[in-house]
Amino acid sequence: MSYLVLARKWRPKRFAELVGQEHVVRALTNALETGRVHHAFLFTGTRGVGKTTIARIFAKSLNCERGTSSDPCGECETCLAIDAGRYIDLLEIDAASNTGVDNVRELIENAQYMPSRGKYKVYLIDEVHMLSKPAFNALLKTLEEPPGHVKFLFATTDPEKLLVTVLSRCLQFNLKRLDEAQIAGQLRKILAAEAITADDDAVAQLARAADGSLRDALSLLDQAIAYAGGRLDGASVAAMLGTVDRSRVQALLDALAEGDGQRLLEEAAQLAEFAPDWGSILDAFAQALHRIQVRQLVPAVDVGSDAIDVDGLAARLRPELVQLWYQMALHGRRDLGLAPSPRSGFEMTLLRMLAFRPETGGQPRADAPAPAGQARAEAAARVRAQLEQAPARASAPVPAPTMDTPASAPVRPQASPSPLPEARAQPSASAPAAPAAPSMPPPKPMANVDAGRAASALLVTDSEHWLQLVRELVASGQLRGAVKVLAEHAAFLGHADGPLRLALAPEQEHLKSPRLVLQLDDVLSQRLGGPVNVRFEVGPARGETAQARNARERDVRQADAEAGFAADPAIQRLVQAHGAQILPESIRPLDA
Repeated sequence: MSYLVLARKWRPKRFAELVGQEHVVRALTNALETGRVHHAFLFTGTRGVGKTTIARIFAKSLNCERGTSSDPCGECETCLAIDAGRYIDLLEIDAASNTGVDNVRELIENAQYMPSRGKYKVYLIDEVHMLSKPAFNALLKTLEEPPGHVKFLFATTDPEKLLVTVLSRCLQFNLKRLDEAQIAGQLRKILAAEAITADDDAVAQLARAADGSLRDALSLLDQAIAYAGGRLDGASVAAMLGTVDRSRVQALLDALAEGDGQRLLEEAAQLAEFAPDWGSILDAFAQALHRIQVRQLVPAVDVGSDAIDVDGLAARLRPELVQLWYQMALHGRRDLGLAPSPRSGFEMTLLRMLAFRPETGGQPRADAPAPAGQARAEAAARVRAQLEQAPARASAPVPAPTMDTPASAPVRPQASPSPLPEARAQPSASAPAAPAAPSMPPPKPMANVDAGRAASALLVTDSEHWLQLVRELVASGQLRGAVKVLAEHAAFLGHADGPLRLALAPEQEHLKSPRLVLQLDDVLSQRLGGPVNVRFEVGPARGETAQARNARERDVRQADAEAGFAADPAIQRLVQAHGAQILPESIRPLDA
């Protein structure tokens, strides 16, 4: 007897055996029990979550020889034939290989005939989004008003490609990705039934690698059994998957927490000996940082236990630093393909994290470059020194903002203060007249403004600054394509403290996809010299956008061009002497 793979051997045959899709099971069970069964169902979801399995169980429930119910017997000839894939009244069609309108016309013609054995003729069309538009149009009428003995069951991984007219004729159920705990529980159940021993680390790695798909998990389990030869342990599964031991990630985090750059690169060199997938290491790094952050901010939630010392790292690292490193890990993962080599991209990501390590004892490391906060502090100190040398022109001291950055301050550059106000003399009746001050050169009036500009180098100060910034980035080619359109339609809201807040009109909300927001954040961070953290709000227009200003300026230039053209003496002579007509739509400014 040939070997039956685990994914087929352990395919659920009843609704009660399904894992993680309780919301779909409940709806279908109620429909079968009450007799209110719709004629068309659409099951959507990622690969391996149970779309076609649910459809087959549903077909068994409809045609079971012991009567329609939510719990088919599984023993009658109909149930056994459906499980074996040879039931004549269950027609499974792969839309990926039957996309044409001729295939659909044949289906429609056969749908008119009564079922051969069961109560219903069930059409199960997998990957239905692959049907061509003419095929969908041919199916619409039958789909809306099918014969009473026909049920349509559609399955797809990409429902967005379906016509709205098709969606409106179906009951749609979105199947969820399974979480790691659900997959791990099913794997343990199968391992016990197969009499195969496995430790918790091996099961956890398989559940994590399955990425929400139970079918992928069972395929990986088959592979792991063949690789390990019977007993599964964490080391053998890690070797099979090509993943890195969690203790390596712990060593990298320790080196970063201590600011030890040499040890950090030594750990990366040791990893390189195993020829790893550097992207998967960054994924594991981000997962570890996520668990650390959860332990810091929501300690009541269980984050599990493995080789990562979550408690120790949560106590050593500041929460805002964990957030920053997490973002760097994600950005580094995305940019690996752009690096000269994956290893150099990985090491550059670690070095970027090292550059943002916390200061020790309130003093920066001797070998580290001065952070942006220190540069602003030095600028403010120079302003105070100039003011102290200036003649006393007021009885009240000149206020000076405190610019020192304590060790406990976040690494992210903070909002800079406004320029120092010029002190004004306040006359007092009780105060004696101040003696004449020696002649000294007055302070330069722009000193405060220059310091203010230096202090606010990382901030977008107002709407005018934002519009000018967008214009410069577009002119330099740093903003182009879809992200340029997003920036030009965004209005400035504020950047005094925290993220850069931008507004989009409701009709432009579709522009702010996560990918474009991330690109805009990267461009602005490079331009301003530090993390910006762009945040969008959707609502009525609250300020001028770059797109609106460009349109207004374009209209002004067009009006000037038309007026200048009409005022030209040669044009006026043509109009007066020869009856020429001016067509405004044909006139363009010279810079157009």
